[in-house]
Amino acid sequence: MVSESSSPVVQARGLARWIPGPEGPVSILAGVDLDVAAAEAVAILGTSGSGKSTLLGLLAGLDSPSAGEVHLLGTALSALDEDGRAALRAGRVGFVFQSFQLLPALTALENAMLPLELAGRGAGARSVARQALERVGLAHRLGHYPHQLSGGEQQRVAIARAFAPGPRVLFADEPTGNLDRHTGERVVDLLFDLRAADGTALVMVTHDPDLAARCERSYRLDDGVLGAA
Repeated sequence: MVSESSSPVVQARGLARWIPGPEGPVSILAGVDLDVAAAEAVAILGTSGSGKSTLLGLLAGLDSPSAGEVHLLGTALSALDEDGRAALRAGRVGFVFQSFQLLPALTALENAMLPLELAGRGAGARSVARQALERVGLAHRLGHYPHQLSGGEQQRVAIARAFAPGPRVLFADEPTGNLDRHTGERVVDLLFDLRAADGTALVMVTHDPDLAARCERSYRLDDGVLGAA
């Protein structure tokens, strides 16, 4: 269900990204416009190298555009430096990556605690992280390190970590890309169940049309141009 709030949680206008090339600038994104409402799930389809991950990074403020503007949770990212963007995301924005991005020296519980501690919510972080891992069916894996977990379990830890602070927006980059189909389907079911229960907006990039079909809106990115899927 989409919130009736008139203010999108993610908004891009004229978003462009280019990099220098031997024969002039190489365009990666060209004039992307996108609105994502609170609690809405939006998929961005595209082949490998189409600029999907670049777009996701710009929308989340992990990188800066060559032109255009992004508003995240009502704040213009261009008005913030790197520390300011990190502070804006802390506890309000979650991430799920294809490569899991767990810290190998930390247990599942400690990995899930990280965003809570970074958001200044150290008090009670252990209890909240434990509950998040219980929600993804990993109560029996709290003390395990990433190398002691299967790929599906590692991605479930990553999902627990993303949802633990109660984010308003979740960015997902090919969340099943490193999983077999059966495990990927279970992980996707979990991801969508949690985001529906928590009312979290989801912006997901994928090459899988079946996965995109589970979102309320889908777009396709071709040659840096975003259009209807």
